[in-house]
Amino acid sequence: MSSSTTASGRQSITEAAPLSLCAREPHVPADRLVAEMVPPPRFDSVRFDTYVPDPQQPSQTEAVSVLSAFAAGLGGAHPAGGGHGKRRWFARKPVAPTGPRGVYLDGGYGVGKTHLLASLWHATPAAPEQKAFGTFVELTNLVGALGFQETVRTLSGHRLLCIDEFELDDPGDTVLVSTLLGKLVDAGVALAATSNTLPGKLGEGRFAAADFLREIQGLSARFRPLRIDGEDYRHRGLPAAPVPYSDGQVTRAAYATEGASLDDFPGLLEHLSRVHPSRYGALTDGVRAVCLTGVAPVPDQSTALRLVVLADRLYDREVPVLASGLPFDRLFSEEMLNGGYRKKYFRAISRLTALARDAKGLVAE
Repeated sequence: MSSSTTASGRQSITEAAPLSLCAREPHVPADRLVAEMVPPPRFDSVRFDTYVPDPQQPSQTEAVSVLSAFAAGLGGAHPAGGGHGKRRWFARKPVAPTGPRGVYLDGGYGVGKTHLLASLWHATPAAPEQKAFGTFVELTNLVGALGFQETVRTLSGHRLLCIDEFELDDPGDTVLVSTLLGKLVDAGVALAATSNTLPGKLGEGRFAAADFLREIQGLSARFRPLRIDGEDYRHRGLPAAPVPYSDGQVTRAAYATEGASLDDFPGLLEHLSRVHPSRYGALTDGVRAVCLTGVAPVPDQSTALRLVVLADRLYDREVPVLASGLPFDRLFSEEMLNGGYRKKYFRAISRLTALARDAKGLVAE
């Protein structure tokens, strides 16, 4: 980082202008989608023994015990007799498992579900290429990139598939994922998932709830539900979210921070509409801080859902977010916060608020 003097005599902090997310149009090859199905950087080092259960919530301690035993039980030979979804021609067809073949972590925001899910991935005694970890959206994007049959073939040789933030927002995705998971379980793949509702209740409060519930009834039998109670740890003993900064403060911080991006919030929302959500992770490659000016209420639900995905990718990568305009708890309208996608919006608010706290040090006192 260097400095120079402008024509007006003022000193600029750095010669390089900030990055712009709006200037990026990433292309993500299908093989990268598969290779990146591992716990995100935020959860690289988490383990069961780094999870700190709330002593007032015995369900958290029970979850650690159950998941540790589940991971240990996944050792030994793959039930299908081989890796990468291929069996030798003389191998017996695997016997369809009886009873639940997975665990389902149900709980509110910030109780450590993703921490526990990533810990399960790390604790499972199998090579990394035999374990997959991704969000529900990333799983559906993988099917879109590879095709259904190729996705089944690719994942059938895995010992474990972890699905974070299991959300059924579209009847087509419901049928797709239900069918996919059924085939994977028949191939001997163990499943683990997180969500904010029990498997049999995912469709409540959503569009076409009868369709959701009809599909989910068969899917929910694949899992043993594990309830995890507790308050959002991101708010536990932490100060209130910082108030937004001025446009000038955000802009100066962007120029002073190596690897920072600087974008107008409405312009970024418009850009997200032209980039497939499967590419939002690649959109932030190499970005060390996101600076946004003019944060304003999200205008519609489609835009809001895209912002939720971006918030998840930024949170996974621990990218601080510095913003001017409205505070993040005013992004979504009351109608949105009371509607069928309310849990996604509350999760996004929680995560963006945590990232706003992380960005406080970017502003010069």
